Amino acid sequence: MKPQLLKLNNNSVNSFSVRRDIVPSVNNRWHYHSEIELIYFKNGNGTQFVGDSIKRFQSGDVVLVGPFLPHYWRFDDVYFKDETKAVADVRVIHFNENFWGKDFINLPENKLIKSIIDCSKRGVSVKVNTPQDFGAVFDALVSEGRSNKIILLIEALIIVGQSNYEQLSSIVFNHNFEDSDKDRINAIYDYSLKNFKSQIRLEEIAEIANISPNSFCRYFKSKTKKTYTQFINEIRIGNACKLLIEDNINIKQICYECGYNNFASFHKFFKSITGKSPLNYQKEFLAKNKQVN
Repeated sequence: MKPQLLKLNNNSVNSFSVRRDIVPSVNNRWHYHSEIELIYFKNGNGTQFVGDSIKRFQSGDVVLVGPFLPHYWRFDDVYFKDETKAVADVRVIHFNENFWGKDFINLPENKLIKSIIDCSKRGVSVKVNTPQDFGAVFDALVSEGRSNKIILLIEALIIVGQSNYEQLSSIVFNHNFEDSDKDRINAIYDYSLKNFKSQIRLEEIAEIANISPNSFCRYFKSKTKKTYTQFINEIRIGNACKLLIEDNINIKQICYECGYNNFASFHKFFKSITGKSPLNYQKEFLAKNKQVN
């Protein structure tokens, strides 16, 4: 279950990289790199994998991923359909922790930035307090000349550090970087995301991973610290959260749409993963959305 090491194209002209992605398939695989990644989903929805964390991402989300932490952004299928109206718009920064000199980050004035960078080692999901200001900083980073980019990056990291955030990957996650089949995790993830609405048999997913069923169970648990059943439930509940937010179908329909055969099982897994019942989750989101609007 080997993620792919990406070597990013930093050069002598730029000390860190900034880019805008409008193609949802960019880096659409399990990978890692030595640089810290700050990603802003200006527009786009899907499933994110950071270490052993599985969550939904949506427009407006900000994530900070530390060096050598495997991650994977999987946009929803609607973004890949012909003549789709769904448009991805993502801003990404990659920078080395000490690109500005090893002493800079340890200055007393940079305590806030150092703290959030330390937290990024497990991945950080950020709910910025001033999304419009944050978006403006990222827009400027994409369009500005070289002279202001470092100042703008510092400003973006300060906004992140002042915002509410949660760490994503568990403290026990420690990926094994020994040589192995780097495509195996992508095959498992892609197949699971395409087929989670049906009952995936152990023999079926083991065949995708090209190992025996007994070996698959041990292998998956040793690498992810969770069972494949738990993994699938997290994907299903993430999709249920998306459908609850959209509020287009009733909760019982959502249960079956996400691959559960009965409402009791759906309710149990939803509450164990989110800490809330499906109805309360939906009510809380709709209430917050109403206040914002």
